[in-house]
Amino acid sequence: MKPLACIFASAAMTALYAQGGAAWVLGFLLLVPWLLALDGRRSLAGTLLLAWSMSLAYTAAGFAWFGAALGRYTQAGEASGIALLLLAAPLFQPQFLAYGLVRLAAGRWYGRGVCALAAAAAWVAVEWLVPRMLGDTLGYGLYPSRLLRQAADVGGSAGLTLLLLLANEGVAAAVARHGQGWRAIAKPLALAALVPAVLAAYGALALSGSAAPAGKPLRMGLIQANMVDYERQRLEKGAFAVVREVLDRHFSMGYDAVTRQRAEALLWSETAYPTTFGKPKSEAGAELDREIIEYVNAAAVPLVFGTYDRDEQGEYNAAAFVQPGRGLLGFYRKSHLFLFTEYLPAWLDVPALRRLLPWAGNWQAGGGARVFPLRLADGREIAVLPLICRDDVDPALAIAGARLGGQVILTMSNDSWFSGEGPGARLHQAAAAFRSIETRLPQFRVTTNGYSAAIDASGDILAGTSVGEPALVIADLPVRSPAPTLMVLWGDWLGLACCAVLLVLTVRPLSQAWRPHYDGARARTSRPAFPMRVAVLPPAARVVAGLLRVISRAGLLGMGAALLLNEALRSNTLGQLRIFSLVFLLPEAIAWCLLMAFSARATLSEGRLLLARGAQELALALDQVAAVEPWRLPVPGRGAALRLRSGNYWDVGLALPDPAAFAAGLAAAGGPPMVDMPGWRMLVAPATRLDHPLAKFVLLPLVLALPAFHLHQHIAYGSALGEYYSFGLAAYLSAFGLWWAAWTIGVVLGAALVRALIESASMMAAALRPGHAAGIRLGLERAGHVALYLALPGWLLLRVFGA
Repeated sequence: MKPLACIFASAAMTALYAQGGAAWVLGFLLLVPWLLALDGRRSLAGTLLLAWSMSLAYTAAGFAWFGAALGRYTQAGEASGIALLLLAAPLFQPQFLAYGLVRLAAGRWYGRGVCALAAAAAWVAVEWLVPRMLGDTLGYGLYPSRLLRQAADVGGSAGLTLLLLLANEGVAAAVARHGQGWRAIAKPLALAALVPAVLAAYGALALSGSAAPAGKPLRMGLIQANMVDYERQRLEKGAFAVVREVLDRHFSMGYDAVTRQRAEALLWSETAYPTTFGKPKSEAGAELDREIIEYVNAAAVPLVFGTYDRDEQGEYNAAAFVQPGRGLLGFYRKSHLFLFTEYLPAWLDVPALRRLLPWAGNWQAGGGARVFPLRLADGREIAVLPLICRDDVDPALAIAGARLGGQVILTMSNDSWFSGEGPGARLHQAAAAFRSIETRLPQFRVTTNGYSAAIDASGDILAGTSVGEPALVIADLPVRSPAPTLMVLWGDWLGLACCAVLLVLTVRPLSQAWRPHYDGARARTSRPAFPMRVAVLPPAARVVAGLLRVISRAGLLGMGAALLLNEALRSNTLGQLRIFSLVFLLPEAIAWCLLMAFSARATLSEGRLLLARGAQELALALDQVAAVEPWRLPVPGRGAALRLRSGNYWDVGLALPDPAAFAAGLAAAGGPPMVDMPGWRMLVAPATRLDHPLAKFVLLPLVLALPAFHLHQHIAYGSALGEYYSFGLAAYLSAFGLWWAAWTIGVVLGAALVRALIESASMMAAALRPGHAAGIRLGLERAGHVALYLALPGWLLLRVFGA
């Protein structure tokens, strides 16, 4: 099957899968054609092309409605909106690129099963790390299956995505082996079939335990007024007339809900009251506010409704809680705003862009989850968790609310700009329903014009509406405080776990990188390596450079001790940077400059050792050299002294990257043999790519800083880009730079401690067991790599899970 046909086949199944209903079964098959195409492409360019093509096809098949809605909203036209979305498909669905690249790379080291796990982990990790406008994931397509979706309380919708990807890989492996007989096909097919079987078994178990007794149900009235396009109506009727009409319809529908159908509380949709409440902008607005208060007092039921709030920072998309006899209790402020529609980042908020995007709002983001008491007429007090529109695509907000004691989720949304498109409205409702499954909290969800619904803790819709019509939903949902699910206990943990899996799977490739170096050291041979760079150090220069290196290393150990003893310093990143620069970077930089000043190029020519620096050249005949003796104390680094046949030593010492290779080169050119003295091999640490400063002190801190900074943004600002949304790109990058710097300091300190332990243990081994010193040194070097590249990230994971 040709690659293009494979992509079209996967896209066609994606389009059907997005329709919902019985098409959920396609989730276990829809990527199989694309995976078969990937199997036929082993080059980087071919893999990237297939990944890009699939991201484009997937976006077109599943999200064309979104592009059309954007085009209508911006008045650019549906075709323009779809074209723009397709152009941005690799950014809109970047997981395909990650999946293809990781699958290709893993295939060089592992079998098909581990490759599938690595690629699936990369998919989930990217969806966790990269903010997603719609929060969409492949697992949402399993929502129509009541049994299979229940496992979301363990790993969230991301867990369902991971299992779907593995099932697709199993089917693809079976198809690829179709010519090898049924035994070859049976194993991957059985593993693929195990996924829905396990999900169904867990779902049956979860549903059987959901019949636990609950307290008296909450009976709530959801008012879907079907009033849309406020801006157009403002232009036609005037702002006051529009607000008047909105209130009249909500009042009348609420009256029916309370008097005839005995609703105990009322819920209006997002921005149902399209102006500020409690802080009116005019006397007419103050009168409307008083009217709402009087309405609530007359109805004698609490009212939760979408409105605006404001303070000195600006306006907020908010939900107001009004209690009979008490008035306004407070506001929940929407945490996740739509980029370029509800707000512009501070660094982009300029008049020129405002003219280009006249629809862009000025709202500020809220501060995260809040729980409010809903006091009913019978004296009950129910803790409710409000969410507004995009808030319900973020599992972290619902989880935070559940941890705060929430018993019911109240979701308000205005989906009118895309609810005419069936897939978009269904996707948003499914996303909201998964928040109930993950937390086992029931949910009342109301929208401006559909879909509104009452959703129980299993994700079932007990009552709901259609799209595009006024509707009143009266529903009873049982209220209890459920046992915390794994998602509530651990948070949205699977993305971080997938990052850890990818890190662990790098062990084998890295061990292959180690092998040539360790095998060469075990063979106790060093290949000549001329020409090479050396530092030609007179005694005074060596003393100064060595002293500076000792100061810098001692400074690191002292700083580590200070951090352990001084809690204030541990929380002061800027203070750490100043100390680090003074006690380590400054003396290390001076020592490096000194070594560079005395650096030379060492070559062998006509029986002579030549040391050249520019026009200067120093020569020594090899027949004058009696022995090459390594420095017993490797300061300022590894090096050797040349003992002459006269019995004296050459006037200068040589700082060398590899003294063994230097001595082997001299011996091969007719010079003296190497001196195999006690501790010789121990003093030469076998260098690997993991010891390169770029890998150790730049890339490793970056890998550690990314998830830590991601978690910090969620905790402090409510989303992965919260600080960027609030304060702009410069503040966001500065904050990340500080986190990266802090982790760099931590890695440097950790590396200094590990190096001190390795050198101390190696010297002891050379003194006590000289015959085994080389093997012990190699084992210690490998243990040091494990400590830095595995134990340190593992410690970070434990800290994150512990938090």
